[in-house]
Amino acid sequence: MKEKELRFFSVEENSKPGPKKETKEVELTGTISAFGKLVFPSKTVEQLGINPETAAFKIATQAGKRKIKSLYLIPDTDGGADTFKMEQTGRGYCIPLALILQNNGVDFSKSKFNFTVKPFEYGNITGYELQIEDQAPKPEYTGKPRGRKRKVVEAAE
Repeated sequence: MKEKELRFFSVEENSKPGPKKETKEVELTGTISAFGKLVFPSKTVEQLGINPETAAFKIATQAGKRKIKSLYLIPDTDGGADTFKMEQTGRGYCIPLALILQNNGVDFSKSKFNFTVKPFEYGNITGYELQIEDQAPKPEYTGKPRGRKRKVVEAAE
C-alpha cells in the first residue's frame, strides 16, 4: 500500500489567537411619543454618559428649515432660563416638546417617529444630534374580528 501524506500541526498554530471580531458601533435610538415627548431608553442615556437628574439641554434645529429633520441638544451647565430638563418615565427618560414639534411640522399624533442619537462637536462642547426618521402611520387592523358576534336587531314592520 501507498503511504498517505500527512500534515502535522505545531504547538504555535494552536496558541495563536484567531482573527479578532470587529466591534460594531451600537446605534443609539429613541422615539417621539404620541404626546410629543422625546423618549430616551435608559440604555441610551447610560451609553451617552448623561446624568438624567442634573442634565439640562438647550434644544435647537438647523436655521432656515421649515420642517424639523434633526434636533440638536447642547448640554447647559449654567442652568439658564431656556433649558429643558429630562424627566423620569417608565423605563427611560423624556423631554417634553409637544408644541415645538407641532409648530415645526412633526405630526407625532398620527404617525410614529424614531430618532438616532449621534454626538457632535459644537464649539468646545459635545452635543447630541437627533436625526428624526419618519415611519408610515400604523395600518388599520384588517384581521378577523374576535369575540362574540353582535346581534343585529331587525326593525319591526
